[in-house]
Amino acid sequence: MVNIIRAFLDLFYPLVSRIFDKTTYYYAVAGSTNLVLGWLLFWVLDHWIINRKTVELPLLDHPIHSYTVIAAVCGVFSFLFGFMMMRYVVFTESQLKGRVQFFRYGLSALISATVNWILIKLMVDTFAWNASLCNVFASVVVVTISYFLQRKFSFK
Repeated sequence: MVNIIRAFLDLFYPLVSRIFDKTTYYYAVAGSTNLVLGWLLFWVLDHWIINRKTVELPLLDHPIHSYTVIAAVCGVFSFLFGFMMMRYVVFTESQLKGRVQFFRYGLSALISATVNWILIKLMVDTFAWNASLCNVFASVVVVTISYFLQRKFSFK
C-alpha cells in the first residue's frame, strides 16, 4: 500500500519539484490529506451519525456538546492517521523504533496543539483580531513548527 501511495504521489512531484524537496512534498500532501479527511469525518459524524446538539456519556453527569465528542474522535483519527503517514510514507529513512517515533510524534502533536491554542488566544483575546484569520495564521506557524519537530525529532 505504501508503494502505491508513493508511486501516486511521485506522478505529481515534477509539478512542484522546483519548490519542494521530495520529503517536504510528501509531508505537505500527507498533512493536507489528513486535514481534509478530518474535516470530512467531522461532517459525517455531525450530520449523519450523531446528528444532535448534545450527547449523554455514561461517565459524566451532564450532557456535553456533540461537537466536543466529534472533535475528540476526529483528533484521535487524525493523530493515528497522521502518524502512520509520517512513519510509512514521509519519513521512511528514520532508524528510530516505532514506539519511540510514536512517543515523539505525540510530544510533537502536544507542542503543536499548545502553540496553536496560545497563538489564537493571544491574537483574539489580546489584540481582538478576527478569529478565523487568526486560525489561518496560527495554522501556518504551527505547520512550520510541526514539520521541523517531526523531521528533526520525531522521525530523526
